[in-house]
Amino acid sequence: MTTDKPKRAQQVYTLLVEVGRKAGDGLPDGATGAALLCYASGVDEAEAVRETVAILKQADMAPLDVSGYGTLDERLAEGHEIEPDERLLMDRALAENAVVVAHMTPFYDTLGESDAVH
Repeated sequence: MTTDKPKRAQQVYTLLVEVGRKAGDGLPDGATGAALLCYASGVDEAEAVRETVAILKQADMAPLDVSGYGTLDERLAEGHEIEPDERLLMDRALAENAVVVAHMTPFYDTLGESDAVH
């Protein structure tokens, strides 16, 4: 006799992913890495993180660190202001069961040769 477990609902999680450099990553010349703001669907945050990391690796990126900021409801409960365009991207991630990269901020080495520690 099999019992069907209730299916857990997908939710969208806000993730900030730091990536390093890797050949073919598509980051701008001179960048040392980047921060990617992502909206990822999953039954829990761990699944959303795993899916996001897997997709970024498929895109020849080098994920280094992931910080989770919770679901829409969790963020609202913490007092975050969520803009309408951000909600649309979250809705898209949920509808498509996908990872949406909403924003990319490249990092650059700001130390010049004369500033380097020897």
